[in-house]
Amino acid sequence: MTHTFDFHFSFRSPYSYLAMPAVEALLETYDADANMRIVRPIAVRIPGFFQKVNPLWPPYLGRDTRRIAEMNGIPYRWPRPDPIVQDRETRDVATEQPYIMRVSRLGALAAERGKGFAFVRAASHMMWSGEVEGWHEDGRLAACADAVGLDGAALERDAATDAARLDAIIEENENAQTVAGHWGVPLFVFAGEPFFGQDRVDHLLWRMKQTGLKER
Repeated sequence: MTHTFDFHFSFRSPYSYLAMPAVEALLETYDADANMRIVRPIAVRIPGFFQKVNPLWPPYLGRDTRRIAEMNGIPYRWPRPDPIVQDRETRDVATEQPYIMRVSRLGALAAERGKGFAFVRAASHMMWSGEVEGWHEDGRLAACADAVGLDGAALERDAATDAARLDAIIEENENAQTVAGHWGVPLFVFAGEPFFGQDRVDHLLWRMKQTGLKER
């Protein structure tokens, strides 16, 4: 029996990106499936977030994520451009967020079309690996969709046309986080139990094995 878990993912979360190789290895080895539930970054969801957060947190996040990437051999650089529009000096987050909402809608639609994990894996690697400049340009997101068996041009077109419905799905995913008992990403939820953080994949695997998860 295939074990399915929810994977709450933000395209602006370095920890979400850094979790992908471990989740990919789990899916390749075990009879499991990840139900991708795309959410907006907390900086967009909570107005004034960066004015309230401890000022030690952002520099620690940078140091910690670079360390995790180095330890695990994961190519890593903050996306260019940043997925959210933010004033670097004041830390104010713009009301209009064209980059993060575009890629989030694409991810939500890819999940609906049965290629959620594959698309998110390809797109997040393209954004965070440091291999490209301008991840939002030159059809690069559509190319990620094409590479995993989706029609990239159609995905882009339909995500733009159906934006309101996809935004409602994203909001529903965020509400599901709260119901599961957490607010952050990456968040894995199996049988109602939340596992928060890129370092909780082994705990998720352990729990699923308790309920009969088998290797492929």
